[in-house]
Amino acid sequence: QVQLVESGGGLVQAGGSLRLSCAASGRAFSSYAMGWFRQVLGKEREFVAAINWSGGGTVYADSVKARFTISRDTAKNTVYLQMNSLKPEDTAVYYCAARPLIGSGSWHEYDYWGQGTQVTVSS
Repeated sequence: QVQLVESGGGLVQAGGSLRLSCAASGRAFSSYAMGWFRQVLGKEREFVAAINWSGGGTVYADSVKARFTISRDTAKNTVYLQMNSLKPEDTAVYYCAARPLIGSGSWHEYDYWGQGTQVTVSS
C-alpha cells in the first residue's frame, strides 16, 4: 500500500513557475514508477509526465515537453514536478500516481493516487 499527498499548487501568472511535490508513504516507494496527471472539470484525466522506479527514464506529454521536469528523491520518498513557462491552459487539478517499476501514460495503469492539488495560471 502506498499513500500519496500532493502539495505546491496555487495561483501563478502566465510565464511563471511552480514546483509540485508528491510525498509517498508506505512500503517500497523505490520500486514504484511515479506519474503526474491533470484534470479539468468535465474532461478526461490527462497524462503529464512519468518517471521510472530508478529515475533513469522519464516521459512527457508533448504539451509540457521542455517546460516541465519530473524528478524523484528516493531518500525523501518524494517526486517533484517543476513547471516553468506556465500557460493558462495548464490550469487543472494535478494528481500524482504510482504503479510498479515502469511509468505509463495511461491513468488506468496506476494503482495509487493522491488527492490532487489545484494549479491556476492567470493570463
